Amino acid sequence: MSNTRLKSSFSIERAHRAQIALSKRLIFEDQIPETIRFVAGVDVAYTDKFSIAAVAVLDYNTLEMKETKVSVSKTSFPYIPTLLSFRELPAAAKCIRKLQTVPDIFLVDGHGYAHPYRCGFACHLGLYLKKPTIGVAKKILAGTVMEEVEGKADLLVDHDEIIGAEVRKQPSTKPVYVSVGNMLSLETAIRVVTHCIDLKSIPKPILLAHNIANEKKREINKSTRNTRSAQ
Repeated sequence: MSNTRLKSSFSIERAHRAQIALSKRLIFEDQIPETIRFVAGVDVAYTDKFSIAAVAVLDYNTLEMKETKVSVSKTSFPYIPTLLSFRELPAAAKCIRKLQTVPDIFLVDGHGYAHPYRCGFACHLGLYLKKPTIGVAKKILAGTVMEEVEGKADLLVDHDEIIGAEVRKQPSTKPVYVSVGNMLSLETAIRVVTHCIDLKSIPKPILLAHNIANEKKREINKSTRNTRSAQ
């Protein structure tokens, strides 16, 4: 776990108010090309001191790897539930800026609009990048699963508001919780995520980014152990 501490001037309440304000700037209409060419997965892993961000860009049609990038930076924000974007955005943005390929859509390991303050990591990143983003999470953070949509997804509803969907490609696989990040509709988000789920329950772009980030994490931890043992 990171030893990062909050500055004394930081206010969790103000951060939550900022999330609510940012949520009002989100776009829930499709602003993507008619033909999607590239889709990217984004994930961040952590050591005691560092944030390791990875992005994997895939050809949308074939789901074959096009480009990957990884970046390592000192973690500047501790883990606080509901404020994940404040921790992960700097590292993710740094990594994404390295890309030569321009993704049409970013799939983010984390929540989008399906968030208690309606602005999860995928929303925050989408507003920062001014790009279409989708939140894909393994657990529910807000809302309750309700009625079925086209046999593939169940709506996620919070206080009578549709905030996302539970998605699984096969009945035997674990679901993921999909919500809009920015610049597309929930219907499109469900369609894109379902398309990107290959053999696993996690969409392939996110799974690859996760593997890349964690491989780099293992390298850093191994190097740290070797350095300590040599002292």
